[in-house]
Amino acid sequence: MTTGVRRRMGVEERRQQLIGVALDLFSRRSPDEVSIDEIASAAGISRPLVYHYFPGKLSLYEAALKRAADDLAARFEEPRTGPLGARLLRVMGRYFDFVDDHGPGFSALMRGGPAVGSSTTNALVDSVRQAAYVQILSHLDVTEPPARLELVVRSWISLAESTALLWLDGRRIPRAELEAQLVQDLGALLAVSAAHDAWMAALVRRVVTAEPADGPLGNLAGRLVEVIG
Repeated sequence: MTTGVRRRMGVEERRQQLIGVALDLFSRRSPDEVSIDEIASAAGISRPLVYHYFPGKLSLYEAALKRAADDLAARFEEPRTGPLGARLLRVMGRYFDFVDDHGPGFSALMRGGPAVGSSTTNALVDSVRQAAYVQILSHLDVTEPPARLELVVRSWISLAESTALLWLDGRRIPRAELEAQLVQDLGALLAVSAAHDAWMAALVRRVVTAEPADGPLGNLAGRLVEVIG
């Protein structure tokens, strides 16, 4: 008869395990509701050992948030091939996958949580927004955005965050509809800005010309013509 021997983890391996366990718990419940004792139990170690690797729940929360922020930022990456609307629709699908999987943690971060307002938290949230901003500019094939375009893209990123939070509160609108709507929201914001600026108008013409009629942006253009007509 053999007896199983628990393998001793190295320092970094144990840290990564604790971050993963904490992220899983924070994803299912608000971080305020998760205790160090629960994290220790889920990791199969003692409470004092958790404090050996992290000085407190706040530092562990920030480490878990860093992993989540890296994950969320990566979801905005998309090959620059095919129509813009289809690319952005895939991005929104991955974005809402994250929101769906990490609902309570996402909501706590945006609405208020144990680390909200700290310099670390603010920097992480800003890094995700900046990653999204850079990716959207890349898809628009713009390297030096004028002020109007920066305003449009950053406003749209805020809109995506607000939409995700409202969706989490009851999921009253089908997710697929919101994903398509957000892609169309970006097109609408670009169109409004184009009415005030020749450079933006040229950008919108370039984007619309490359869009198929059955894509989210082509569909928006067709519906607007119907409404106006």
